[in-house]
Amino acid sequence: LHKTVYVLFLLFQILGAVILGFGIWILADKTSFIAVLQMSSPSLKTGAYILIGVGALTMLMGFLGCLGAVNEIRCLLGLYFTCLMIILLAQIAAALVIYFQKETLKVELSDIVVDLIENYDPSNEDKRNLQDAWDYVQTQIACCGWTGAKEWESNEILRNKSNTEYPCSCSNRSKDLVEGRGFCNLEDPVNGTATYADWPVHEQGCMDGVEEWLKDNLGIILGVCTGVAVIELLGMILSISLCKNIHSEDYTKVPKS
Repeated sequence: LHKTVYVLFLLFQILGAVILGFGIWILADKTSFIAVLQMSSPSLKTGAYILIGVGALTMLMGFLGCLGAVNEIRCLLGLYFTCLMIILLAQIAAALVIYFQKETLKVELSDIVVDLIENYDPSNEDKRNLQDAWDYVQTQIACCGWTGAKEWESNEILRNKSNTEYPCSCSNRSKDLVEGRGFCNLEDPVNGTATYADWPVHEQGCMDGVEEWLKDNLGIILGVCTGVAVIELLGMILSISLCKNIHSEDYTKVPKS
């Protein structure tokens, strides 16, 4: 039994570390679409901090549960069971919120990107990380704008230059991608003006590619969460069983009168 206890609670330490690491990755990532969301959406930052807290709590509970099982301390096993139940219910609640609010999140995501494009300014060092993250997305997915390159026409800097420049990260020419950020000059604009149709950029927007990226990563996240939930259920069952065994052993040790 003790071997089973050790293996199960070791798994909790590993899973806790995975959840903790995932939360830290969301906060630290500066080069993918997660960075765009993280720096633009307070809700994602809050979610990352919650993941860090849940991961740390899971690791702590794994240690306390192991301590309670080995030393047959019922109060620690009871605390372990209660915390596991709270974490499991919180995970279910979070999954339901994400599922029922997915359309709202999609609209919020669109608003974040459109605002970023309209206010994109290569000279703004305060938003350098956010803008670099979006440039990275456009380069990697080979796309331009959220629904299409036309959205870049609303950028104030490009509008003031009569669209004779275009975002380098949207370009379908390799020489523009060497810089990978900021704006590139359009060759031979007609009468000193141009439209997005004159730019040597990718025609498709990033929405479909980003949604596909999120779906792929969501599958991994859901798989990890499902695995965590199953092990949490096993931990709850084991802790209850150990509590009953400890109670039974204590009862049999009572001297008969």
